[in-house]
Amino acid sequence: MPRFLVLIAIVVLSSNHASAVDLRATDRTALLSFKSCVWGNLSDWGSPKTCNWTGVTCDSRGRVIYLLLSNSNLTGTISPEIGNLSALVKLDLHSNQLSGSIPPELGMLSQLAELNLSTNLLDGLIPEALGLLKSLTYLYLYSNNLTGSIPEAVCNCSSLTYIDLKINSLTGEIPFSTQCRLPYLQRIILYRNKLVGTIPSSISNSTGLEWVLLQSNFLGGELPSQMFNTMPSLKYLYLSNNNFSSDDGNTNLEPFLASLVNCTSLQELGVNTNSIGGKIPPIIGNLSSTNLSQLYLFDNEITGTIPHTIGNLPSLTVLCLENNMLEGPIPSEIFQPRWLTWLVLANNQISGEIPKSIGLAQHINIIHISYNALQSRIPETLSNLTKLEYLVLDHNQFSGTIPPGITCSMILDLSYNKLTGQIPTSLAGLASLQIYLNLSNNLLEGPLPLEFGNMNKMQALDLSMNNLSAAIPEQIKECSALEYVNVSRNFLQGALPSSLGAFPSSLHVLDVSFNRLTGMIPQSLQESPVLQFANFSYNKFIGEVSSEGAFANLTDDSFLGNPGLCGSIRGMAPCRGKHGHYLYIAIVVSVAIAASLLAIVCLVDHLMKTRLRLIAPSIQLSRFSTGPVNGAGEKENEHPRISYRELVDATDGFSEVNLIGKGGYGHVYRGILHSETVIAVKVLHQDRAGEVIAGSFERECRVLRSIRHRNLIRVITACSTPDFKAVVLPFMPNGSLDGLIHRPPGGIKPEGPPCQLDLDLLLSIAGDVAEGMAYLHHHAPVKVVHCDLKPSNVLLDGDMTAIVSDFGISKLVVTGTGDPEMGEASTSVCSSSITRLLQGSVGYIAPEYGLGGRPSTQGDVYSFGVMLLEMISGKRPTDVIAEEGHGLHDWAKNRCLRYDDVDAVVDRWPPRDLPSAPPFGPPASKMEQVVVVMELLELGVACSQLVPSMRPNMDEMAHEIACLREVRGESTGQQV
Repeated sequence: MPRFLVLIAIVVLSSNHASAVDLRATDRTALLSFKSCVWGNLSDWGSPKTCNWTGVTCDSRGRVIYLLLSNSNLTGTISPEIGNLSALVKLDLHSNQLSGSIPPELGMLSQLAELNLSTNLLDGLIPEALGLLKSLTYLYLYSNNLTGSIPEAVCNCSSLTYIDLKINSLTGEIPFSTQCRLPYLQRIILYRNKLVGTIPSSISNSTGLEWVLLQSNFLGGELPSQMFNTMPSLKYLYLSNNNFSSDDGNTNLEPFLASLVNCTSLQELGVNTNSIGGKIPPIIGNLSSTNLSQLYLFDNEITGTIPHTIGNLPSLTVLCLENNMLEGPIPSEIFQPRWLTWLVLANNQISGEIPKSIGLAQHINIIHISYNALQSRIPETLSNLTKLEYLVLDHNQFSGTIPPGITCSMILDLSYNKLTGQIPTSLAGLASLQIYLNLSNNLLEGPLPLEFGNMNKMQALDLSMNNLSAAIPEQIKECSALEYVNVSRNFLQGALPSSLGAFPSSLHVLDVSFNRLTGMIPQSLQESPVLQFANFSYNKFIGEVSSEGAFANLTDDSFLGNPGLCGSIRGMAPCRGKHGHYLYIAIVVSVAIAASLLAIVCLVDHLMKTRLRLIAPSIQLSRFSTGPVNGAGEKENEHPRISYRELVDATDGFSEVNLIGKGGYGHVYRGILHSETVIAVKVLHQDRAGEVIAGSFERECRVLRSIRHRNLIRVITACSTPDFKAVVLPFMPNGSLDGLIHRPPGGIKPEGPPCQLDLDLLLSIAGDVAEGMAYLHHHAPVKVVHCDLKPSNVLLDGDMTAIVSDFGISKLVVTGTGDPEMGEASTSVCSSSITRLLQGSVGYIAPEYGLGGRPSTQGDVYSFGVMLLEMISGKRPTDVIAEEGHGLHDWAKNRCLRYDDVDAVVDRWPPRDLPSAPPFGPPASKMEQVVVVMELLELGVACSQLVPSMRPNMDEMAHEIACLREVRGESTGQQV
């Protein structure tokens, strides 16, 4: 080679090497700038080898091509210098807590193929500059606080395959102009925003679309009838919760459904909650006849009959047509799809009878056909359905006897019909039934079957308004999970079983009014620590009733029509005369018995103390770390050592006087340590199987070890020996949210002056709980499903800050493989499957827990929604079920989404006189309060929807409530 050519080659290579060195230096500078704007686990950033830093991947030239820092607990902002990573192909920062705006400088990343900034706290606009990313295939910005419109420049990203902007506050129209060409687009996911206008026709240019998810916006116009017929790959189409109408002035559904016939891959179709009118045309049977599995048309104004052709969909698993104006009979063909799992036809005008062909649906889990006009007998072929979990046929006109052999594992509701005969022993003996049995408001007669004692998982029982007779069987004591019992307005006789007040799972509600019951009211009921409501009126009870314990908040309304009763209950006649003589005898006998027991207790106590002195030095409370850093990023100190002896002294030997609460797995005691620190000691039951104790204790310890948040209970220490297991927690002086809402006679009571729940305090508590649950679901080092969120598990500290507690049945979760776009439990599955015991408490349990039995974050969202509605209405979910035959969701949706009804709710909250005690400011105008309550009701209804994928997540709820608190603070002039 000539010498000059060699020199030229050397110069070129040196120049390229120098250029590569400069670019690598530029990459390093950009990364260090990024680090300077965030806080998180980037401790190795700064070492000499940039390509070895956490989350950084380089190519063969040493250029940074991947920056992958998802789920890294990052806070702070995104540095604009990130735009200098000119070779970057993939930027993934999802599931952190990054705030601020999206830097427009990201538009400089000409090689970028995937951008994922989802599930953060980003706000502001989507930069127009992102339209410069010609190589971009994946754009994920979902679950942030982004506002403004979607930039039109997104159409310039001609390589786009997935665009996911769901769960933001984006406004304006979908900006796909006629010239917009996105030939490779497969998924467009924009749900839960504030988009308006119609669906642009240019979407039809993307013939490869598989997912079109536009639900929960403000889109409108007629359902498109020409848009989807060129999309054979379309699998998921959701237009729900918008303002669409059907053709011909909202009277014709056929053009829209006909346009979907060519979508041969269609699996799920949702156009519910749009006020769409017209009849369901027979052509619906031609929709993707081999693939369509889920069809949602509920909450519309659809009329006419259900077409027989719906039986032509062999893969159909879910059919939801509730809350329409359908009439006529249920076609027998509706049960032909062999994999049918959900059939929901409630709140229509359907008549006739249930076809006997229902017995063909061997895989069905849910049958919900309440609030219709069905008649005749309930078909005996229902007994063929061995997988049935929800059978809800209330508020119809069924007659005849209840067919024997019906099996159901979750909810069985036949109330408000005209059923006659006796309760079948096979029905009363359903040991698998886990939530409630409701046979109220029928014409049933005869005795209560003894087999009721087999239903040891059932949590609520309503047999009221029938003609039942004879005594309440003593076997009812075996129903150890009962929380709600209503047998009022029957002809029951005899005495109340004393075991009613001693259920291990704690009876909350008991109504035996309007019967012929006799004898004394069992003392065990009065001593129940959690009985919150009781009604004994219009029976033949006798004896004295005390105003202490569980009866402290009862008035004479609970005892009317019992002339043989007397006592200190407010409004009740005091005991005197003959009753006084009996009382004197009872006192003498009681004192004698008490003296004997006291002597025995003293002897046992002396022996126990002697034993404790011998063994106490070897029993120490174990220490465990709750994580290396606290919420402020500081190193945590080890938990203190506290001896078992000190716990015994602090609680006076775990005496009943210091008992402040009972749960399914343990008792909670108030205690004072030698240092004058007030504590709460949760002691697990020792009369249960060892694996149950160990399992609950281990779960609680694992959860408390892995989390740290101001709105989640903080552990002080824990204790574990073969015979004793306990968790030591801070004492909450203001009791529980349940006590604040309902003021129960038992449970934890506030130590200070009583505080009244008003709108500002409600917002504060709801926001606290939402933030705590959002941390558990989305930001904790180990994701957690609580499984038992309810008011009694929300405690209130001295400043009325809400603290979520009781993780005894919680589940730690790991990342699964589900599709986040479909809203499935935050793509998490439980690390262990659900146990045979139902996860949660009656009234707060998500309905889908009966369909495969895996706890999910969406189940917690459902519980939060019910709790929010309970705070607003002041009604327990079990009370609403008993009074109206449906839950708080329907109560709020049907009665409290109108101004007049909400105005009445606001009137329940008198203004509090706290002129100088933030964060609770002075009351705003009535109109402002009504608007805030309506917003809260809508949030509660959204969280408690039947379909899990339609519920928001807890991050969204925390954000929405924070916005309401900010608006409320501005209206009152103080921070809320």
